Amino acid sequence: MSLLEVKNLHVEIDGKKILNGLDLTVEKGKVHAIMGPNGSGKSTLAYVLAGKDDYDVTEGEILFNGENVLEMEPDERAAKGIFLAFQYPIEIPGVATMTFLRTALNAQRKARGEAELSTPDFIKRVRESAAKLEINPDMLKRAVNVGFSGGEKKRAEILQMAMLEPRLAVLDETDSGLDIDALKVVADGVNRLRSPERGFVVITHYQRLLDYIVPDVVHVLSRGRIVKTGGKELALELEASGYAQYAGEAA
Repeated sequence: MSLLEVKNLHVEIDGKKILNGLDLTVEKGKVHAIMGPNGSGKSTLAYVLAGKDDYDVTEGEILFNGENVLEMEPDERAAKGIFLAFQYPIEIPGVATMTFLRTALNAQRKARGEAELSTPDFIKRVRESAAKLEINPDMLKRAVNVGFSGGEKKRAEILQMAMLEPRLAVLDETDSGLDIDALKVVADGVNRLRSPERGFVVITHYQRLLDYIVPDVVHVLSRGRIVKTGGKELALELEASGYAQYAGEAA
C-alpha cells in the first residue's frame, strides 16, 4: 500500500482555483521532489496535506496509509505522522525550544496511546539528536526561532523532524534563502532520516537542493496539476531549460 495517495485534488482559496485535479502517489522509503514555477500550486499542496485553514477542497481525496486525511484536524494528521517544514518558520516568543519540543513530542505520543517521555529520557533523546545535527545546546534554551538566523531556524526545524520521527515529511521550499552551509544542514538532516518506512515530499523551485537530497522521483507541477514525472535527471533538465515548455501543458 502506498504511504500517500492524492487523487484528483481540486482546491480553491477565496474562490480562486489553485489545484486542478492533482494526482500524486508517494511510496514508503521514497523521496519525491515537486518542482514548478511560482504560482503553480506547490505550497498549496503542502498546506492542504497539513490541514491549513482557508483552503477549500472542492473535489478529490487524500489517503494517508489508506485513511482519509481530509476528515482529520491538523493535530490528528500530525499524530498520524505527517510533518510540514515551513518555508518561513515562525517565531514563538516566551516558549523555550526544549519546552516546545517536549510538549509536541508528548502530545503526539499521548494521541497515539503511548506513554509520555520522562524528563531524563526526553533530555537524552534531544541531546543525541541535536549532536547529530551539530546544533549548539545553547540554542535549545532560547525561545523558538526568536533571534535565530535563517540557517538556525532550519536546523531547529530539522531537529523537530528528527524528534517527532514522522512517517511523511513535507518540506515546503525549505531551501528558500539559505546559504550553502545551511542548505547542507537541511539536506544532511533529511538524509539521516531516510528510512524504508518514511516518505518525503520535497517542494523546491531550484535544482540545487536536489544535489544534496537526491530524489527517487521528480514531478513537475504547472497550473495546479502534475504535468511530468521522471527521475532525478528531470531536475537537471529543468535547471537547464526552465519551466516555459510546461506552462501550457496543464491548460
